[in-house]
Amino acid sequence: MKKFLSLIMALAMLFALAVPAMADGESVQDIIAQAEGMTLEELAQKAIEESNGATFYGVGNSSRGATALPLFISYLQSIDPSYNMEFDWQQPKNNKIFDQLTADSLKDTGTFAMTLIQDGNQIESKMVQTGVLDTFIPKDWADANGVTADDYQGYLPLQTLNKVFMFNNTGDKTYDNVWDFVAEGEHGLFMDIDSEIVGKNFLYMLTEDTNAANLKAAFDALPAEEQAYFQPTIDAMATDAGDLGLGENGAYALAWIKLWVESYNAQTDDGPICNTLVDQSATDQFGLLVYSKLRSVEESDSVSKNNITVAAYQDGYTGFGGYGYCHYLFVTDNSPLPWTACAFIAYMTCTTDGFSAWGKDIGGYSSNPTVAADNEEIFHHQTGGMAEDGTTVEFAALNDAGYDWWVGDGQLVLEDPEYCASVAFTVGSWIEMLTKYSAG
Repeated sequence: MKKFLSLIMALAMLFALAVPAMADGESVQDIIAQAEGMTLEELAQKAIEESNGATFYGVGNSSRGATALPLFISYLQSIDPSYNMEFDWQQPKNNKIFDQLTADSLKDTGTFAMTLIQDGNQIESKMVQTGVLDTFIPKDWADANGVTADDYQGYLPLQTLNKVFMFNNTGDKTYDNVWDFVAEGEHGLFMDIDSEIVGKNFLYMLTEDTNAANLKAAFDALPAEEQAYFQPTIDAMATDAGDLGLGENGAYALAWIKLWVESYNAQTDDGPICNTLVDQSATDQFGLLVYSKLRSVEESDSVSKNNITVAAYQDGYTGFGGYGYCHYLFVTDNSPLPWTACAFIAYMTCTTDGFSAWGKDIGGYSSNPTVAADNEEIFHHQTGGMAEDGTTVEFAALNDAGYDWWVGDGQLVLEDPEYCASVAFTVGSWIEMLTKYSAG
């Protein structure tokens, strides 16, 4: 009997060690509240206890979560060499991530532990307001940003990415004002707003007061004959701006949006846009695309990164140089491994190694100023490359001016999830009418 009782007690202790997850009645939000007061090292200990021998399922708009997870596991193994965790990272296509997360949220305990997700508008309306996803603010991240988790308003961004205006410079045409991109006869290459919804959010954001004022200022800087071309459209938008409840410069925003939607050359992906623009045959063409795509261009007799000019880098350029959107990190509200999810999120946002899967690219900026500074030193401002003949070539377009420059001098239009959600029905319906009219 004593041996039997000893065996039962031993098994009970092993079970307790193997399953230290949530205490009775403890929700994912309860764990997040505790986790927000812990350092990465403290979270790592919790993750080791919770997920040793388990499988971690993540889902994201970026495939690089699958690159970051092995680094995270190695980090935990540096603390406990016996730790081991399998993982599966999924990247749904065609904006299906919201449906996938919604379906998973119906389970008592979900499959996905966390997500890396974009499109602030749908995150706000479909994920946060419905309680599918929970925001976790790591203590180390908050400290680096000079805030507290309680005081911080908004979601947790892993990074800001930018899409910028670039044009092929093998001809004589230049674009030195943001209104030049919607001038008569222009047809910029742009990923269709129905293919990637962050592009629609960009248009929503143009109606926000600060951005609309910037468009007005850029218009005022145009020569009189160019103003004369745009003025009738601006005047025609005044009534719509009032009906939509926009500010005093709303007509300028609607005019630019109307001219853009009715003129851009819709593409399905930024990669082909980049490949088109860097070829010397693309004389006088321009596009609005992810800045980092330039990194993958291979030099040849007809193709070069030197065939591209980033519009906002020109002396005297006026207006916004592109737009920025975030990859946000969330814990699922029914996460099967909430401590591990919190630790992984802290690892990605608070360490250079954790961010390294994304940090190698121009046009991607960590939300942690300490990590961003490390990446600025390591990855950005590297303009050198190798030509086919083995000589070193300098590529001016790769000289990333950095996040602070882009949001300052570059007047990057930054996505605000709450604003996008607030105008998605009003301005969104107005844009839908434009797209149907231009398609018809």
